[in-house]
Amino acid sequence: MTLYAVQKFLYELNRTPALQTAYEEDRHAVLEPFDLSEEETSALVEPDIGKLFHLGVNGQILMHFAAFHQIEWQDYLQRMRDGIANYGPVREGVYAMTTGLDDVVAPVQQSSEGSAS
Repeated sequence: MTLYAVQKFLYELNRTPALQTAYEEDRHAVLEPFDLSEEETSALVEPDIGKLFHLGVNGQILMHFAAFHQIEWQDYLQRMRDGIANYGPVREGVYAMTTGLDDVVAPVQQSSEGSAS
């Protein structure tokens, strides 16, 4: 996994008009210098926001990539949720998930009247 390389590419793409043009013209060619895995390349070419989130891409960087692809905010958020549902917990990085999808981290306390407190 080369999370650093994926995020470096996205960082550069978000800030460099020439790289944006090159990406639009030939996505595979522009990714070659970044030494990415097939999984990472595929997610960047499609683009698969959910897969990229699952791989650990920082949401601050990823939201600009989504905007570049004209993905609306609510759709962007849903694609991240779908990525977890389809591919599993975030693998690494700042969003790495150390619990299972159904694990309760902090149980909700119930008052004597049955409402959450």
